[in-house]
Amino acid sequence: MVKDQVLWSVLVDECPKFPKIHHDIQVDVCVIGAGFTGLSTAIHLAEKGYSVAILEAHHVGSGGSGRNVGLVNAGTWAQPDELNVFMGEKAGEKLTSILGEAPKLVFDTIDRFGINAQETRTGNLHMGHNREGEADVDIRYQQLSRRGADVEVLTGSRCHEYCGTTTINKALLDKRAGTVNPYAYVTGLAKAAIQLGVKIFEDSSVSGVVKQDNQWCVQTTQHHVTADKVVIATNAYTEGEWHDILKTIYFVQYYQIASEPLTGEAADKILPHKNGSWDTRLALSSIRRDKEGRLLLGTVGAYQGKAGLYQSWANLMQKKYFPELGQLNWQFQWTGKFGFTQDHIMRIFEPAPGIVAATAYNGRGITTGTMMGKAFADYLHNDDREQLPLPFTTIEANTLSCRNARSLFYDTGIALYHAGQCLRIIQ
Repeated sequence: MVKDQVLWSVLVDECPKFPKIHHDIQVDVCVIGAGFTGLSTAIHLAEKGYSVAILEAHHVGSGGSGRNVGLVNAGTWAQPDELNVFMGEKAGEKLTSILGEAPKLVFDTIDRFGINAQETRTGNLHMGHNREGEADVDIRYQQLSRRGADVEVLTGSRCHEYCGTTTINKALLDKRAGTVNPYAYVTGLAKAAIQLGVKIFEDSSVSGVVKQDNQWCVQTTQHHVTADKVVIATNAYTEGEWHDILKTIYFVQYYQIASEPLTGEAADKILPHKNGSWDTRLALSSIRRDKEGRLLLGTVGAYQGKAGLYQSWANLMQKKYFPELGQLNWQFQWTGKFGFTQDHIMRIFEPAPGIVAATAYNGRGITTGTMMGKAFADYLHNDDREQLPLPFTTIEANTLSCRNARSLFYDTGIALYHAGQCLRIIQ
């Protein structure tokens, strides 16, 4: 029987708990949301001498930061040249460069604070599943290597060895990348923030942000935080009606399923260098291992109400890529969601002086969130927009029409795609 439970917290020995806000406080900066972005912001601000409080509606890592695949990837989903088309060459190259360094920032942060993130640092694989996918691998290699990225195209037997399957004949190895247990990483960030004097409050949902005497009053049900500046770091897990950020994104669900721990010769051949991976399918399949040897498969889509379909998809992908394993016993399944934009580019906002926000990481939350937290801290400290990875935009200019319908249409289309795979209509 597959448990409807996120695996990542099971692999962490100590899950920290923080109090609910129980009195009014005053700090230099109030951060809303205790995920990668919020905690990275708080850490970098605290290191600059600022007093910081974090308000989290549920608990640390309860949103996307504790639910994602755990791939520490560089860049965006869009190819670098595509970014230049969308953003202009100067802005596109800047974002590509900054996000290219983001995995290093994650791993440096892990080292600096002694976080047991269960990480690997051996690179990740973008696997071409057909001729069109292989062509995409070649294009990405050309564009990234032209910019000095440490990437390599694997073919033939070397590709088979790295991927652990003869089904994939070409893959892009990005040596900058790696994996983490995302929950271990985010709770490690929380512990580091506490050590630096940051106040973290869980079960403290924000109900409003209002201006009071040249400061911001961040309100919860019973108490409030008064601060000079506010960082909204809730992204796809923003709750309440007190701001309009959610109008700029629509939600994409991501499904993951994990086997029981695997041992033996057949299991040892799967991703033997401990890489994370994903393929080039329209509805991609992510593949990785955890510290106990489980095989984790993931894909876009929400399994609630369709569990049979998604487990059939998992069985199909496992047999396609790793038939030597035989029939697997699946142990955990869960979903998370991320904020999505059509151009796969994040957005940052300054809705009022002293308030900043970021959305739409498009599935690259670990690296983008960590980087964005540092960038926000630098900007709030120096008031220099050049510290930011891309220019501010407005909520009005990015408001999406029919957001909920887009999400429903996307989820329905993805479910049909997976059904087509299971029926062998789509390869």
